Amino acid sequence: MRIIPAIDIIEGKCVRLSKGDYNTKKIYNENPLEVAKEFEAHGIQYLHLVDLDGAKSKHIINHKVLYQIASKTNLEIDFGGGLKTDEDLKIAFDNGAKQVTGGSIAVKEQSTFLDWLEKYGAEKIILGADAQNEKIAVSGWQEESNMDLVPFIKSYQQKGIKYVICTDIGKDGMLEGPSFDLYKKILSHTKQTETRVTMSGVEDIEVPGIHLIASGGVSQFEELPKLREIGCEGVIIGKALYENRISLKQLESFNIQV
Repeated sequence: MRIIPAIDIIEGKCVRLSKGDYNTKKIYNENPLEVAKEFEAHGIQYLHLVDLDGAKSKHIINHKVLYQIASKTNLEIDFGGGLKTDEDLKIAFDNGAKQVTGGSIAVKEQSTFLDWLEKYGAEKIILGADAQNEKIAVSGWQEESNMDLVPFIKSYQQKGIKYVICTDIGKDGMLEGPSFDLYKKILSHTKQTETRVTMSGVEDIEVPGIHLIASGGVSQFEELPKLREIGCEGVIIGKALYENRISLKQLESFNIQV
């Protein structure tokens, strides 16, 4: 399971919100590059970078922060927030993003999102499936749609999506633990069957259908092995790191173990 620390950006600064509420903004560091370099120094390879200004403004804003981190570290960055047009996507990739996450766009402009999937491929386009009470939320979590979470993910799985970041908004930034049952439900509904040759002959074996990345609520180190056991391919960790609930030393040891 990949460990993916999060850096959320407002006005070029590293912040965290609670339940996506911009009024709960807390600044942790005014230099996101400094934070990213510290992650890298402890063996971290991946970064989830969110342009919260972009999410609110509906176009990419903090691409300079993306470029700075991408050009001065070796972190593999998935970038999200405010990606609404082909130009936004081009800016993100040109500034060093390895993957991009589309959330609201996948709900409101499915044809555009599917065009991105076809153009860039399933390894580069992540589906952002953020939900409140298992209903998809959009526009920086300011709006709740009438779309049910699991069918929404399954519909995009059938269209070729491989990577899904699922955030339970009610858990995000609350340090109360992840939505284990929700992730189990998603993984059980998206399993696929592969025919394989085994020692006992040809068998149909269930395999994970998507790479599910858990996000929201992680509060202590002991939750990570449980997420891995469930079958999550990655986990995004934010406030637990910034509030020193989980140390970078612990993450370093977890990466060594796996």
